[in-house]
Amino acid sequence: MNNNPNYAYPPQQARVALKTDRSLAKFILLSLITFGIYGLVVMTEVSTSINTIASPYDQKKTMHFCLLAFVIAPITLGIGAIVWCHNISDRIGAELTRRGFNYDFNASTYWLWGVLGSLIIVGPFIYYNKLFTAMNMLSNDYNIRG
Repeated sequence: MNNNPNYAYPPQQARVALKTDRSLAKFILLSLITFGIYGLVVMTEVSTSINTIASPYDQKKTMHFCLLAFVIAPITLGIGAIVWCHNISDRIGAELTRRGFNYDFNASTYWLWGVLGSLIIVGPFIYYNKLFTAMNMLSNDYNIRG
């Protein structure tokens, strides 16, 4: 769990239990069955969860995934989606470090697996698996400690 002596707890507030059952297989299968709607729901939940977990500490707010997918990405011809993925990966990595987890996930994970890994086809799948694992770890820790 957390062995970091600099771990600071935010002011107490009403909390809701976050999902800890994200998986790559379910993401792929249900996204195919629902023609991508499940993928939108899961990524929206990821963006909302990281805001719930990290915002009291880093004072940042990740853009809602639906706003990105339906407005920003089309207007910016996909560049907004690249920036969003870089930023959320970096933010998740920073929160993992802050909470004392020794798990390798940050913006370089996105660039190496999500972008360059697409050349070997399986790279984006590895990226999403690492993303879901990192978010499950953070959500579980949040559900226990806040």
